Parts: sequence; structure tokens; C-alpha cells
Amino acid sequence: MRRTASPLSLVLLGTGVFLLVLAPLLTWYVSPRAKSNPIDIDTTTVFEGTGSYFDTKDLKTVTGAPLTITRQVRGDVADSLKSGRAVWDVSTSVDHEGTLPAADTTDSLQWTLERWVTDRRTNEPVHCCKEQPVFDGEAYLKFPFDVEKRSYRWWDGTLGSTVVLRFDGTKKIHGYEGYRFTGSVPPTRTGTRMVPGRMVGLPKRGQVLAEEWYANHGIELVVDKRSGRIVNAAIGPRKTVRAPGSKKDSMVLLDSERMEFTEATQRAQVRQAGADSDKLRLVGETLPMGGGAAGLVLAATGLVFVVRGRRSERTAP
Repeated sequence: MRRTASPLSLVLLGTGVFLLVLAPLLTWYVSPRAKSNPIDIDTTTVFEGTGSYFDTKDLKTVTGAPLTITRQVRGDVADSLKSGRAVWDVSTSVDHEGTLPAADTTDSLQWTLERWVTDRRTNEPVHCCKEQPVFDGEAYLKFPFDVEKRSYRWWDGTLGSTVVLRFDGTKKIHGYEGYRFTGSVPPTRTGTRMVPGRMVGLPKRGQVLAEEWYANHGIELVVDKRSGRIVNAAIGPRKTVRAPGSKKDSMVLLDSERMEFTEATQRAQVRQAGADSDKLRLVGETLPMGGGAAGLVLAATGLVFVVRGRRSERTAP
């Protein structure tokens, strides 16, 4: 006797099988590719705090002054597409009230322009594409995807080396919970600069090749655990100058106990982290689990209808 199945049973069975195949595909193929550093990034983050800085006009250290750090990150799309990496140009300026708004970055207390190149999936540094400076570590402007509860090596550009940041629980920023990482930098010699001798306690010498020292009172980063985006950052930079061979600071160039993301920056970072996290959760968890469950139900239902249809054909007079 000819065996037939209803169109509805075949549609249910076919749809169920499709969803069952799609679920692992989303988990093992689509989701890993969704975890990729963007190449068209264009963000600005602002730190604010109070502290001391050296006034080059009056040749003295000003204390208790408002300080601002502005960092702009722009992706070089052309170089990123050509290399297959995430190529980001990073402009960082440190200002006081007298240099804001800065018409020219050279008016700032400090200004740097860097090019950071990373593997788009692993976030590891890649040394190509006119990278400057050559850097190392695991975390930089962001952490890797799927952040773990462990210590990370974070690159400190002023130090020119990595700093170990320890996992220190969780913290909410505007209601959004992230992983908290903390660390500090002890006083470390980072270079030299030529200064008048009187500025380092050597008035009888015209110019002195003084030592530059750097420390960080405390680093606190709150990170979105899925995307690795930093939703809040606080740092305590201290830059000083010492006479050659001295163990004491002679002049303070910059010192702040704590400079932190502004409220506006925090909200913008939280908003973007939430959007990124939702996309990753949708592709990596919601769709595969929901699709797999729906596929199982539809395939089972369709199979039951097919079997029943065949039995009805057999028993029909």
C-alpha cells in the first residue's frame, strides 16, 4: 500500500531538523566569530580628578587643581581590513583648567599618540602595521572576551610595561554589574629628561640629565564579563623627577590620588557594554538553547504525525 505523510507533518519535521542543526552551528561557528574586536571603533573616554601638576610658565608645582585625561580611540579601517587585525589609533591628553578646551594637543600638560594592534578574537598584541609602542600583556583598552575571575597582565603605557591586576569581586556601575580588577605601581624609574639643575636641588649646575619616575596610587577597572569592555576606570598617576642617583623626588610633574571616568563616560560605556553583551548572549546562549529546544519539539511532533499518517494508511479499508 502507498505510504503518505501530511504536508504539515513534513514541514514540522523539516523545521525541527533545521533548528537542531542550526543550534550547534550558532554555538561553535557563529558565536566565536561574533566575539571580535571592532575595526570601526570611534570612542572618547574622559577621566576627572584633582591633584598637582608642574606649571611650565611659572616654573612651580600647582596643587589641588582639577585635572582631566581625555582618550580618543579610532579604528583605522583600511589598515584593519588589509591586515585582518584590529588597528586602533589612540590619542591621550592630560589637561588642567587652563588648557581646556585644548585648541591644539601640544598645549596639553601631556599628549601622546599611539597605534595599538591586536588579534580581533583573542585580544593579544600583534606586532605589525606600524604599531607604536611595542606593547605586551592581556588587557589594554579592553579585556579579552569572556573575562575570567583571575589576575590579568594589564599594559600601562606610562610605565612601559605590564601591571598585574587582581580579580577583586564584582561592582555595579549605574546598576550594571561587572568584574572588578585592582592593582598599583610602586615608584619606578621610566627614563630621563634634561632640566635646569636648580629644579632638582643642584643650583650650581646649568642643565642636569634628571631621572623620571612613575608610580600609580591605585588602579581599579570594572569590566563587562562577556565583551571585556571597561565600564569604569580609576587610576592614580604620579610622575616625578629626581636628581641623578637620588632616592627622593625633587619635582612633581603630575600627581593625583584618583582620576575616574566621568558620569557621562560611565553611562556611555555601560550602555555600549550592555548592547554588546546582549548580542553575544543572543548568539551564544539564547538562540542556540531556544532553537535546540524548539527544534527538538518540532522534530518530535512532526515525526509522530508522520508515523500516525502511515499507520492510518495501513489500517484504511
